[in-house]
Amino acid sequence: MEVELNKRYPLAVSSEQAWVILSDIRAVAGCMPGAQITDQLDATHYKGIVKSKVGPAVMSFNGDIEVLGLDASIRRLEMLGKGADKGGSSASMNLVAHLEAGESAGTSVLVGVATVTVSGKLAQFGGRLLVPIADAMLAQFADNFRTAAAAVPGAATAAALRAVGAHPMPPTKPPAAAKELNALGLMWIVVKGWFSNLFGKKAT
Repeated sequence: MEVELNKRYPLAVSSEQAWVILSDIRAVAGCMPGAQITDQLDATHYKGIVKSKVGPAVMSFNGDIEVLGLDASIRRLEMLGKGADKGGSSASMNLVAHLEAGESAGTSVLVGVATVTVSGKLAQFGGRLLVPIADAMLAQFADNFRTAAAAVPGAATAAALRAVGAHPMPPTKPPAAAKELNALGLMWIVVKGWFSNLFGKKAT
């Protein structure tokens, strides 16, 4: 089963500021609730972890991420996450995101297309359940992305820093790890099934 999500998120920062975050895979992962890059294998391959929480219980899921493309000229990122469980279920997600100019000066739009392909037991949930859960997670991601991008110095601030001899754009670092994904009832069942197949369940 394949589900495609097309999203547009207005940003109150320039595309230059937003690109600083979008071009940093660690920062991008840090914007996803409960997600974190744990290891970099080479220039385009990473290991990561996603933590999901229900009450006092915390579940951790390991995953693999590959950067398929990063084009600064059009401010575009393409990445792939995939995994499988011992029960024969598998999932993959291809994400293509780029930045567009906003309606007013100093604003921009984060545009994303996510294609999620699932098989095995995970496919039994169906698109009617997977889509709303994915929508909620992407909305949280967008809020965290906005916060991270807002912390990047704008053009005026960068110019002022250069005037006093300071570096206007220090190397980016991942934002503080987002809190564990907190889901209840049916939402938790769906999210747990999705991530256990996408990232491979790891006991904690």
